[in-house]
Amino acid sequence: MNKADLAALLAEQLDVSKKLGEDFIAAFEEIVTRALTRGEEVTIAGFGTFSSRTRKGRIGVNPQNPSEKITIPSVLVPKFKAGKALKDTLKGKRSI
Repeated sequence: MNKADLAALLAEQLDVSKKLGEDFIAAFEEIVTRALTRGEEVTIAGFGTFSSRTRKGRIGVNPQNPSEKITIPSVLVPKFKAGKALKDTLKGKRSI
């Protein structure tokens, strides 16, 4: 399922226009992205938690010149931890 499919299903389920479904998805993305850049967590009970972590910098190898070492800086990366209800549903312990 891609973003357009998700927006269409959301619009259908909420009985709103497809454009409004796309706007909901865009707003959700923007809100979560802003929160993660500020170092906050976004928790949706039963579904999961979006958070950001800092991946440490390290020394790597230049793929074009393997004898050359390069410094890879630390970077902020997104993380998602599934909630109990989502895990149970995927395991077949709960139905949707």
